[in-house]
Amino acid sequence: MDVHAEIARLARVVHGPVNHDVTPAHVLDEVTRSAVEVLPPVEDAAITLVRKRHREGRAELESTAATGPIAQLFDTLQHELDDGPCFESIWQQRTVRIDDMAIETRWPKLAAAALERTPIRSTLSMQLYIEERELGALNLHAHSAHAFDEEIEDLATVLATHAAIALSTARRGQEFRSALASRDTIGQAKGMIMERFQVDAVRAFDILRQLSQESNTPVAEIAARLVHSERPTLAEATDLPTG
Repeated sequence: MDVHAEIARLARVVHGPVNHDVTPAHVLDEVTRSAVEVLPPVEDAAITLVRKRHREGRAELESTAATGPIAQLFDTLQHELDDGPCFESIWQQRTVRIDDMAIETRWPKLAAAALERTPIRSTLSMQLYIEERELGALNLHAHSAHAFDEEIEDLATVLATHAAIALSTARRGQEFRSALASRDTIGQAKGMIMERFQVDAVRAFDILRQLSQESNTPVAEIAARLVHSERPTLAEATDLPTG
């Protein structure tokens, strides 16, 4: 197999122009699946997302796009122990490698748990992307020690770079589609208010905005309640009296 050609194919799949509507979940699934298929030593893969960072410093992780239960379990162990190579990769913005789980000294509790509960014997974790509110790491696992050399690490870095670009593009596309959907819903709600109360479009939106402020509810949510209710009223949309 020509690994470089396969990575190029993945790049076309995850952020080619004909796939501009691809979702972030699809990107992540494609990346981990391809990592197992095209990188010879990789037998399990997953992506770790940091969803929340608490004031006391503890990060809340989410394992996603796992190729199977082994990769997901390894993420779970890191979460339970609040430490591990993916933490190091995320926070230090670099690639972290465990060559032999049996003699790993940086994370002894994790290594012991992995040896007992999984067939993983070496891992490669690399920062996947950084955005304003999220961090991520791509975690690759092998069932033999010393499975990852410099060449594989370089190839994995290329894979992660393509993933970062594609994921950013997919998120922007998702936000755009969500904004369009919200705009359409607000337009429908405005039309309903205009018809029911015989007001113009400006006044209809003012009513939605006022209800939003009074109920501390986003305009789009109030609009959705009106549109999707069988017999919608403004009171039903906000649970407030309309006076």
